Amino acid sequence: MIDIRKFATLGHADHGWLNARHHFSFADYHDPARMGWGAIRVWNDDEIAARSGFPPHPHRDMEIITYVRSGAITHQDSMGNKGRTMAGDVQVMSAGTGVRHAEYNLEDEATTLFQIWVETGRPGASPSWGAAKFPKAGRSGRFVTLASGFDEDDGALRINAAARVMGATLAAGETAELGLDPSRHLYLVAVDGPVEVNGVRAEPRDGVAITGEERVTIRALADAEIVLVDAL
Repeated sequence: MIDIRKFATLGHADHGWLNARHHFSFADYHDPARMGWGAIRVWNDDEIAARSGFPPHPHRDMEIITYVRSGAITHQDSMGNKGRTMAGDVQVMSAGTGVRHAEYNLEDEATTLFQIWVETGRPGASPSWGAAKFPKAGRSGRFVTLASGFDEDDGALRINAAARVMGATLAAGETAELGLDPSRHLYLVAVDGPVEVNGVRAEPRDGVAITGEERVTIRALADAEIVLVDAL
């Protein structure tokens, strides 16, 4: 099954400093048909105005992955971690037994990002945070694992879930393929150019929900940056 979630149908909240689109029910947006996708609970498409951001707030027992599309986000948390994550790079936070954090755009321009929440596979674990650079050139024409709960994914940021977050950059006409476990749930978004997923067209920033497939072939109809989550 391949279900296209059109960008125009996503939940929307404009707070002035934050212009957010919600792929799944979140905060004041509630759609019983879009409560999540398998273990994927949140996929927010956020634009954060310059010199603004999220003040300190708590999380618990959730794996939170932030993929920065443009600009940069600055993180600070109650564990003493601080970091600035730039466009194309990724940060992860395992909230575990509980953590407070703040996320600010300290830049002079808007920052855009995806924030993705995956249900934890280790409730009550110690909280942790990490960030890593993933140059887009290293993902040219193929998927690279950015964050993972699987030991075999060397070089990926660690999360406490049986899930992977992957990224690819495809030139117009290029394809990338992945073999799948049909019992799992995939969700992908093309940041910019339109793509075809097993022959089904998706426009930029549409959500593509996939399950029951043994293989997915993604063809870029124009230059495209793609983010994909594979979860239970």
